[in-house]
Parts: sequence; structure tokens; C-alpha cells
Amino acid sequence: MNLNELASQLDLTVICEHETTMHKPVLGGYTGDLLSDVMGSLDEGFVWVTIQTHKNVVAVATLKEASAVILVKDSKLEQEALEMAQAEELCVYSTPLSAFEISGRIYNLLHSWFC
Repeated sequence: MNLNELASQLDLTVICEHETTMHKPVLGGYTGDLLSDVMGSLDEGFVWVTIQTHKNVVAVATLKEASAVILVKDSKLEQEALEMAQAEELCVYSTPLSAFEISGRIYNLLHSWFC
């Protein structure tokens, strides 16, 4: 499954999307807000679910080569983070759902896709 398909099926709101990266494969996901934990656990090709909205989110997602960041509870990136995401061509989405709800939906969607 690619990022565009995942975003469409989950009805995610686009905050920042790039033609060159929206077709990246989604291989899994990680949910967390503690940056040190995410740095140790987020794998390349994963989507990261978080409530964090500052520029360090973009830095960690880029460093770990995440497919995208999904912000929960209709959160929006801070302006500096948005500019950084655009420069890094990082796809960022938002959802009104909680981290628990969207993580479960991502899991079910990916599980049915890969199994």
C-alpha cells in the first residue's frame, strides 16, 4: 500500500503533500510523542502518529525516513515546522481521531493489505 492510498482510505486531511513522496510505500506505523522513543522505534517506510507539531517532528521523521506524519485531534503544524516539511518533501496529514483510533485503523488497513 502506498501513502496516497492510505491517506485516501483513512480520509486524512492534507497539511503538506508532495507528488514525489505521496507514492512511497507504507510498511508499518508507530505511535508516540516522546521523540527519543520515536527515534529508537520508527522504521523507514513507517507512518508516525503523533500530537506533536513542532519542527523536531519533521527533523525526526526525515532522519528516520518515515513515509509520513499523521497528526491527531485535528492538530496543525507550527509554521516553522510546515516550512521545514515542505522543504524536506515530507508528507504530513491530520485526522480528527485520537492516536488510539487512527492507529487501530492503520493497523487493520495494513494488516488486511499484507496478509
